[in-house]
Amino acid sequence: MRGMENSTSKPDAAACPAGRGFTWPVRVYYEDTDAGGIVFYANYLKFFERARTEWLRACGVDQRRLAEETGVLFVVRSTALDYRLPARLDDVVTTVSRVEKLGRASVDFVQEAWRDGTLLVTGVIRVACVDGAAMRPAPIPPHVHEALQRGPQKDLHAVSTAVQ
Repeated sequence: MRGMENSTSKPDAAACPAGRGFTWPVRVYYEDTDAGGIVFYANYLKFFERARTEWLRACGVDQRRLAEETGVLFVVRSTALDYRLPARLDDVVTTVSRVEKLGRASVDFVQEAWRDGTLLVTGVIRVACVDGAAMRPAPIPPHVHEALQRGPQKDLHAVSTAVQ
């Protein structure tokens, strides 16, 4: 799960239904669009990746330190996306992430991309915990599992100075 490079504005509480999960805004840049001027379909995976990374940070999980201290990594095991409507250049897409299932060595996320109260894309993403050296499944470390069960504890605006 990589960091977020393209998030440049605060999420609008009215942009998606309240209580649906952890929200993270992503501004659509020219590089995100295709020849037709709409977001290239695969870029929603990048948007969702950034949102999951920020969700982990808000849970108090530092992935770099986790890898250094325990040798485990989180990797995407599977994805399924349903495209409803396109986003376009300069749109602010609000991503919503919630855990559907937390297992011993995996996390199933349901993620959505919204623009001004309109659902654009939904996704189901399974993230697996693996031993970084062997690239084999590994249990999520207990302290991380507990943090993921608790969910985000930090104020969204305190998570990253990139959001202004």
